Amino acid sequence: MTQNKHQKLELTWIGKGEEPKLEPRILIEQPEYSYGDPNSENMLIHGDNLLALKALEQDYSGKIKCIYIDPPYNTGNAFEHYDDGVEHSQWLNLMKPRLVLLRTLLSNNGSIFIQIDDEEQAYLKVLCDEVFGRKNFVNMISVNMKNSAGASGGGEDKRLKKNCEYILIYAKDYSALPIFNSAYEYTEMHEVVERYRADKINWHYTSVLVNEGKKEYIGSTVDGDGNEIKVFLRKNPIIKSIRQVMLDDNISEKEAYYKYSDRIFEAKDAQSSIRIRIIEARNTFSISEDLLSIEYVPRSGRNRGKLYEQFYKGGKCRLVAWLRDIGETIEGVLYKKDLQGTYWNLTSNINNLTKEGGVAFPNGKKPEQLIKRIFEMTTVSGDFILDSFLGSGTTASVAHKMGRRWIGVELGEHAKTHCFSRMKQVVHGEQSGITKAENWKGGGGFKFYSLAPSLLNQDKFGNWVISSEYNAQMLAAATAKQEGFRYLPHEILYWKQGNSSENDYIFTTTQFITVETLDQIHDQMLPGESLMVCCKAFQKECKSKFANITIKKIPQMLLGRCEFGKDDYSLNIVNMPVEEQSEDEAFSDLVIETIIAKPTKKDKRSVQEINKTNSQTSLFD
Repeated sequence: MTQNKHQKLELTWIGKGEEPKLEPRILIEQPEYSYGDPNSENMLIHGDNLLALKALEQDYSGKIKCIYIDPPYNTGNAFEHYDDGVEHSQWLNLMKPRLVLLRTLLSNNGSIFIQIDDEEQAYLKVLCDEVFGRKNFVNMISVNMKNSAGASGGGEDKRLKKNCEYILIYAKDYSALPIFNSAYEYTEMHEVVERYRADKINWHYTSVLVNEGKKEYIGSTVDGDGNEIKVFLRKNPIIKSIRQVMLDDNISEKEAYYKYSDRIFEAKDAQSSIRIRIIEARNTFSISEDLLSIEYVPRSGRNRGKLYEQFYKGGKCRLVAWLRDIGETIEGVLYKKDLQGTYWNLTSNINNLTKEGGVAFPNGKKPEQLIKRIFEMTTVSGDFILDSFLGSGTTASVAHKMGRRWIGVELGEHAKTHCFSRMKQVVHGEQSGITKAENWKGGGGFKFYSLAPSLLNQDKFGNWVISSEYNAQMLAAATAKQEGFRYLPHEILYWKQGNSSENDYIFTTTQFITVETLDQIHDQMLPGESLMVCCKAFQKECKSKFANITIKKIPQMLLGRCEFGKDDYSLNIVNMPVEEQSEDEAFSDLVIETIIAKPTKKDKRSVQEINKTNSQTSLFD
């Protein structure tokens, strides 16, 4: 076969390569929906998630430690709030630009978890290989979300019932990705003992080292690297069975496991080089005692680098394996911990799912325990979490309770009816989901934002003009963002509205710029400073008057660089019925406070106060 050096392995579909040129919108705070701590960095954004991700790009690129998304699955079975029956090519066209932006937002050592079902999983995997790089694929987790009796599909057609969904995990940079913290499944210990008994499976943790005996050094051996292993006799230890301590202490089996949880063990025929050397030492030193212990510093494993004590029992030196190594006591309850791999069984968390968060979200809500496990694996307190398909607000709820900073995006009206309502309850200390496990008592807060309208729209003649919904501050913030500047108004110098570096500034105005105005500005500039002036019109003499001042016309300077006037790149969100509100009433409630559009520390005024006092607010008349 003829080889074409330009060929590559890729997934193709109708519309690929025709990604939209997105307008970088500013975000507007809606104070009536912001709640709790006014200094909170948590953000709940109401609007098209593709435009919202673009709006976040300037300030949050490389800052998000973990992203979890649960996009519509494209099954053809529309959820109440998501119309997810989208043709395959359209679904891929919708997903790719979002994934590209999500990758940009991830920190270099960050990871993304994407939950999907088997309808699009294979396509999504190949798409993610293209966006994130196949070398950055970490794992795919199978999540059992339903018992077979309640699983969907099958029975009446040729397909098996669906139990599982899938989570694809990708790193921003696999080489920089830290080792995930271990994920565990927790089951109350005595429940495990009874389950083993009911299933006629031998439960081996039935011995109790009531007293370790007198410790006596007998000699040393070495490990494979020549490092010392000290060997100790244990004189007159006391070992009893669980049954014996129940009788001696007059307690139940459950009480015995709880009382002696740190001393219960089983003796195992563990195959290890250390054990072989201990058997040799036992023979060398002619040890007859039943119990030995050793002390050494492991070079690998969870105890590496620390002085570690280990016990061996009997002539064959069977390893003493402690129940405490597979258990954990949380708030007085003893649990067995089972290390999880790439199969997670969440069926026990599904039963109470409808009660979590106090909001109804049929067929789309995910259990808080699932999201908690992901964040425990990948993040620490204070890390940024992002979910751009927030749905009922589960990701934000879990992140908040775990002390993570979070950003959630939702287009539908349930951003207010569900997400806002749920997070308000979380701030007040609501008691469902992971609340008890995290000892959550309430606190914190969040800010609620909406996307600003498009900066430009067409008049009745088809000409692009600045939207009449923009006041002076919105225009200045939006233009700064378009040009890659951060909107940071100076407290004194009106023309220092934002900067891209320490000495590069931007000034946006709808006033006519004269030579006199430019001279006044130039006189106030310091050596080494430069300025970009964006205005509707200016005297031609201003064009090249100063080498460190560039003048551009708005809106002409913006045309062609992105899609203006488009507000919907959505996956067809179906809004819940809400009470109607006029556009004028809705917009009058908005208060400009972009992510970056805040005064510098020198400016004591709030953005609201600046809106009231700025002299340009009527320049659109």
